[in-house]
Amino acid sequence: MSGSRSTAAAMTRAERLDRLPFTREHGRLLGGSGIGWALDAMDVGLISFVMAALAQQWQLDDTQLGWIGSIGFVGMALGATLGGLLADRIGRRNVFALTLLVYGVATGASALATSVAALLVLRFVVGLGLGSELPVASTLVSEYAPTRIRGRLVVVLEAFWAVGWLAAALIGWVVIAGSDNGWRWALALGAVPAVYALYVRRAIPESVRFLESRGRHAEAEAAVRRFEQSPPLFRATGPVTPAGEREARAGTVATSGERGSGPVTDRPAGRPGAAAPAGTSGPAALWSPALRRRTGGLWAVWFLLNFAYYGAFTWLPTLLAADGFGLVRSFGYTVVITAAQLPGYAAAAYLIERWGRRPTLSTFLVGAAGAAFLFAIADGTALVITAGCLLSFFALGAWGALYAVTPEMYPTAIRGTGAGWAAGFGRIASILAPLAVPILNRAGDIWLIFTVFAAAFVLAALATALLTEPRGRALEA
Repeated sequence: MSGSRSTAAAMTRAERLDRLPFTREHGRLLGGSGIGWALDAMDVGLISFVMAALAQQWQLDDTQLGWIGSIGFVGMALGATLGGLLADRIGRRNVFALTLLVYGVATGASALATSVAALLVLRFVVGLGLGSELPVASTLVSEYAPTRIRGRLVVVLEAFWAVGWLAAALIGWVVIAGSDNGWRWALALGAVPAVYALYVRRAIPESVRFLESRGRHAEAEAAVRRFEQSPPLFRATGPVTPAGEREARAGTVATSGERGSGPVTDRPAGRPGAAAPAGTSGPAALWSPALRRRTGGLWAVWFLLNFAYYGAFTWLPTLLAADGFGLVRSFGYTVVITAAQLPGYAAAAYLIERWGRRPTLSTFLVGAAGAAFLFAIADGTALVITAGCLLSFFALGAWGALYAVTPEMYPTAIRGTGAGWAAGFGRIASILAPLAVPILNRAGDIWLIFTVFAAAFVLAALATALLTEPRGRALEA
């Protein structure tokens, strides 16, 4: 027993979390964060169907529609940068709950909009909440996930995006296309996240690494024990913490709330490898010599993937309707295309721990490029749907891999900031893309639009060469 006690005392809390199997608490965290993620996706997806409806009901031109599609991403760009900074200061869970409340209330209020101007203002506020929430949720899940399945769990979290977008497609098909006021009822449903925020604040734990960074050791110890005492949900497939060793640790850290009570309590959460230089914090630390290469690579991938993905999917129902498919048929086809996102996530979740982060991300980006070019030359309903499904499959698999690798690029002290600023920079492209589509459409129709998106996917794949490969390593290694 003395050997077990010695091993336990030598481990940090982060190492204890890394050695756990997938427990019921991991499932609760993943499910709770995932539902919030799905609600985000539903909100983002709904606006693409609202645009198609308003094009007919309010007789809007493509410039007005472009701004309706883009203004939310303006808010998301600002929200992502601010949300990441706040997450490193007031906690991941607090920001998660606050942002759900903000965008839920604003989405519900946008159902009452009577003018383009009012809708634009409310969509900007919605974007503030959405942009803040996404990188924070992935950071929180990443910081609790055991090392050997960390990437897979973040991809599963990102897979909830497909669930939300599919819900948006179904709402668009059934509710928005069903009546003149259908788009208002659809946006009213988008107020659900405001209620869900109450659950998040109560049930989802705060990051152990954040709590330790703020000297809140008693809370950090309680959170770790909560996961250690939770029963496994699946049979373990890697190194886990034996039950006897857990009991030994429990005795070792019995007075964990007091500083100096034991080596487990007060040691930092891991071994800093690419930590920011002493005295450097915030966005400036992201461009320190140790981090600038990966920051540049991340920002490039985020920018190019945002441009291609949101340019394509924000306009897809409208482009199909304008191409002669009609509102109801275009919404129905979009449901089918959206459903292909789910197997894309499943494939990425499997491959990300088999191949690694970079190979998985680059492969899916190349696949998305091929699918986008196929869409550019598609002629006929069957080929359009096939190309659209392939684009969904590969683009969303790439998103899953990107969300997995992003928080792994930075140490705890600036992890939220790093993820938030990468996402925020990417949102600049999601602002530009919906505005660029009308210009590209006038210059060369759908062929030019999707050829440009294919090129963006290729460039994003090349940028992954600047990233490190964190598969199998602790977050701070």
